[in-house]
Amino acid sequence: MNSRWTLPARATRRQALAAVAALTAAAATGCSSRPGASAAPAAPARTTSSPGAAEPFTPAVGDKRGTLLQVMAHPDDDLYFMNPDNEHVLRSGVPVVSVYVTAGEALGLNKVAGRPLPPPDKAAYSAARHQGLRQAYAQMLGLNQFTPWQRSVLNLPGGVKAESNVLANGARRVRLIFLNIAMLSEGQLRMPDLWDTPGTVMRTLLAEGSPVAHPSSYVHQTLVDVLAEIMDRYRPTLIHTLDPDPDFQVHDALRPKDNDQPGCSDHRDHTPVALFTWKAIAQWAAESTRRDHQAPRFTTTSFRGYYNQRWPHNLPPAVLAQKARVIKAYGGSPEWKCGESAGCGDYSQGGVRPLKNRKGWIRSTHYRYPSALPTPTTDREGRLVAYGILGAQAVRWRETARGSGRFGAPLGLGGGPLAPGLSAVTDSAGRQVLLALRFAALDGQGGANLREIVALEQRRPGGPFRAWTGLGTPEADPEHGRRVGCPTAVATPDGKVHLFVRTAEKALATRVRDADGRWGPWQRLGGAEIQDGLTALVDREGRAHVVAPGRDTVHHWSQEKPGGPVTLRPAAGLPRPGGNQIGAAIAPDGSLSLVYRTPAATVPALHGTEGGAENRTVRHFEGYGAIAAHTVPEPGKEGGDGEDGKATALLLLGRSLDGDVQVQWGTGPDDRPLRSPGHLTPVGIPALLADPDQGACVVGIAPNATPWIWRPRPTSRA
Repeated sequence: MNSRWTLPARATRRQALAAVAALTAAAATGCSSRPGASAAPAAPARTTSSPGAAEPFTPAVGDKRGTLLQVMAHPDDDLYFMNPDNEHVLRSGVPVVSVYVTAGEALGLNKVAGRPLPPPDKAAYSAARHQGLRQAYAQMLGLNQFTPWQRSVLNLPGGVKAESNVLANGARRVRLIFLNIAMLSEGQLRMPDLWDTPGTVMRTLLAEGSPVAHPSSYVHQTLVDVLAEIMDRYRPTLIHTLDPDPDFQVHDALRPKDNDQPGCSDHRDHTPVALFTWKAIAQWAAESTRRDHQAPRFTTTSFRGYYNQRWPHNLPPAVLAQKARVIKAYGGSPEWKCGESAGCGDYSQGGVRPLKNRKGWIRSTHYRYPSALPTPTTDREGRLVAYGILGAQAVRWRETARGSGRFGAPLGLGGGPLAPGLSAVTDSAGRQVLLALRFAALDGQGGANLREIVALEQRRPGGPFRAWTGLGTPEADPEHGRRVGCPTAVATPDGKVHLFVRTAEKALATRVRDADGRWGPWQRLGGAEIQDGLTALVDREGRAHVVAPGRDTVHHWSQEKPGGPVTLRPAAGLPRPGGNQIGAAIAPDGSLSLVYRTPAATVPALHGTEGGAENRTVRHFEGYGAIAAHTVPEPGKEGGDGEDGKATALLLLGRSLDGDVQVQWGTGPDDRPLRSPGHLTPVGIPALLADPDQGACVVGIAPNATPWIWRPRPTSRA
């Protein structure tokens, strides 16, 4: 495999990390990466086999089995911010390894509503939260929540010892690893200090009843080494992290700071733990490649944290109820008989209290990088081609033969370490252009912490690619540059490629490549605050459009005429969106049709941006999360209102309430969704390709880091 991670056989760790840094193509300047330091402040397991699954990314060291590794700052971060994704992965039969970096001891108060505060006891409170996690995961495994776990001690790099808890139910298996670094160490040191301040030493807190007998010490590199060793030991194919670059947030009387870190919309522990995780990912990938001569096969998903408090909620009642059920098991109650003297959960999170909390963390699950994974297209032979991120680098999968439904082994395209979102377009000359967000520097300890948009372009149609090119970001301040979103791009018939990103101010910016391949400067397009998760498309006249969900409506930018600048269009009175990605397609009359759910809605509605489509509910397309839409030929109909005189229908792609992939032809009262075969459990957001020759193709990536192809049959509609 052509992998850019390859290193000399005798490379040292320092050389491995230097090789990761060398993957960046543009020079970078340093900045403070400390958060707030900038000026802006029980059913049987389902099978995981997939139709058309590719061969493993690393046949020498990998296999088709999957493992989910989650790295959290606190006990319960996974339950609040990564669920329902982690529960769907576990139910599909994929083992889960969850790592909790801090002890979560806070002030040591296990609060019970309506009762006096107990005396502080940090060791007991940490242990009670551990027991709450055991209760929650036992329930997710389909077992009694008080089922005993196997508890032991893990020996890790730097002489570190951690507690490991294991429980299985048939094919389902969970391992909980408690590193238990004190949230507040001696000298008032916290996780941001361990990430950013050279020489910082933090100690672990011994939880009551833990098999770990003696505390451990951590310096910055110890935590990186420990996380990288856990990755190497359990070989995850899917890694869940928290948000390494949370949104800036104004805190005032209308928007109280609550649990946020100063100037940002997230907890001060979430950000450094996510940064440590991404740094460990880069180290593991480099060292594993050096040793095994193959890049490890994995993909990643990062989740927003307290962002959930600031934006419209996106989980419908049925999904919210299941999420609340798990958190209720975690919260527990002092009346429960769990057998742990330290406590039976985090009592302040028990019962219905999370549902009543005005912060609303439980009511949403948002991806930090909401781009589709992977991005499909077709080659000159009509074979399906998909570009994606694997092993933190770009890869290309190609169908073994036209219509075979099976991808061959991936081709490594380098560029890493990349965030898990890639945009691939074909320009008017037939050349592929890939755009991604790169972690250009993850130094910590006062060093550089940089992000940049990067591009990879073919020299000629079907030919080799040039070297990766750094495009920078629309932000001059590196701390603001960390907050840019994943790139989304479209190619227009005039030979241009339009690149769009969300800015640190939550607005839209663009950079345009002309027909000769020259990139123009970054331009800000204005508009009110939007979420990341842009949808871009080109209409029949060759004009580029971008839509994005805002706080109160959907925002729309477009060209007034082909070749002209992209500008903000006036709001059309569209209702408030609940998700962070809008389904958009060209309607028969040439206007835009938008499909999305309002906050907490189960079914979406169809809306027209210019009165070209009647606003109506899509009655049977129940689900949650992002929706993709394409205009396709109407099944079984010859004449109609399409541009070529053929009847057309709107094809929708999304997730069902239980997380499976589903499609639906049409938005009428009699149209119904079609479920994917084998209960496909996608990582992130699957992609939809409506090819005139091959029909509809859905491409996604499974938790075992292999892509799948699903070609739903239009005749199955009804």
